[in-house]
Amino acid sequence: MDFSLLKDLCSISSPSGNEALMKSFILEHVEVNQEKWLCQPEILAGSQFQDCIVLVFGSPEVAVFAHMDTTGFTVRYEDQLVPIGSPEVKDGSKLVGKDFLGPIECSIKLDKDNHAFYDFGRPIERGTELVFKPNFRNRKEYVQSPYLDNRAGIFNVLSLAETLKDGILVFSCWEEHGGGSVPFLIKYIHEKYKITKVLISDVTWVTDGITPGKGTVISLRDHNIPRKVFTDEIVRIACETGIDFQLEVEGSGSSDGREIQLSPYPVDWCFIGPPEENVHSPNEKILKTDIISTIELYRELMKKL
Repeated sequence: MDFSLLKDLCSISSPSGNEALMKSFILEHVEVNQEKWLCQPEILAGSQFQDCIVLVFGSPEVAVFAHMDTTGFTVRYEDQLVPIGSPEVKDGSKLVGKDFLGPIECSIKLDKDNHAFYDFGRPIERGTELVFKPNFRNRKEYVQSPYLDNRAGIFNVLSLAETLKDGILVFSCWEEHGGGSVPFLIKYIHEKYKITKVLISDVTWVTDGITPGKGTVISLRDHNIPRKVFTDEIVRIACETGIDFQLEVEGSGSSDGREIQLSPYPVDWCFIGPPEENVHSPNEKILKTDIISTIELYRELMKKL
């Protein structure tokens, strides 16, 4: 499989609240490539959707959500850094960004109390977003980079678009820092298209029960609990396909599924994605076989759910 698109996705700055560059990249990718897809979608974007994107294929019954945002940092006062979401805060990590004076490449500096500051040759404009410096490593068995969470999820969805006949693909914002776009998105697709089934294309964590190389992960629960009749149906289909997968049971963590469960709409949801090591760090790592099994399972689920 060609992972050059994943590399391109990982190079784009898109911290929570400033997803405009990722939105532009995805829209351009769709415009350039959709003629080669099995079906061409209706593209919904613009002020009604803020920086989110909705692609509607055929007669949809199932939607897939992938968040476009990442963790990062906001410049405060006196060289201080305020986390966006929950990034790894490690002394010396390289950050990049841009303010009104131009491009920025700086480092995290921790004081004796582990408060985070930036180390740069001039003051940075307050409110500037900084993200981990791109460093994509395409190895034989794995990929490693900042922000595979959730570039791997977007990569899965854009791969799914190539063969999708019926379904909705949703690119959401703010997941790492509150999930603020999902309520209006789920309202729109439920009321207009009667969608009651949603898959969450994201990455999960390697834990004592989740191992790299054993396939994509179907989450039976995290901090939130999806409806069992829906997850049972997903597991049944997965078993019939012969695609490698693992079952996850956790008591913490969350995703866009939380906002769907809290919505006033009767929509089932399930998180499915590859396991990742070094989460929210500059060295996130996913095995290629787990990415491939994720794409394969989503293609089957979109046909059979």
